[in-house]
Amino acid sequence: MLLALGRRHDARDVARFIPDCIVLFKRLLQDQRVPRGAKVAVALLVPYLALPFDIVPDFIPVAGQLDDAILVAAVIAYVVRKSGRHIVTELWPGSERGLSIVLALAPQRHAPNSQGLTPAVENEPARAQAERARAPG
Repeated sequence: MLLALGRRHDARDVARFIPDCIVLFKRLLQDQRVPRGAKVAVALLVPYLALPFDIVPDFIPVAGQLDDAILVAAVIAYVVRKSGRHIVTELWPGSERGLSIVLALAPQRHAPNSQGLTPAVENEPARAQAERARAPG
């Protein structure tokens, strides 16, 4: 559909999102900075998503996939809370748009500074370093 509308970039991001999440989950399980509880949540999520039976069966239109999406969002939010946005940012293998979707699943909570303002935290340097480290050559 997106290809027919001339939105090839959007179609590519959508097609890569699930594989990127799978790679993220694998990296989270392997990273020693991720707390055990967050790893357990990811480790329980992966087989649940792969199993043919769910809380709401997948053959039920929309609702069948919605329960999976809600669980993915909840686990990502939990991992971000326990590990930090910077770790998820560093380990994310996909596009910046995909990363922004993943991080949107885990809203930031910051304490106000001395002026009563909530700081915006972006960890682009860690993301750039991680991309350079993974780049071949």
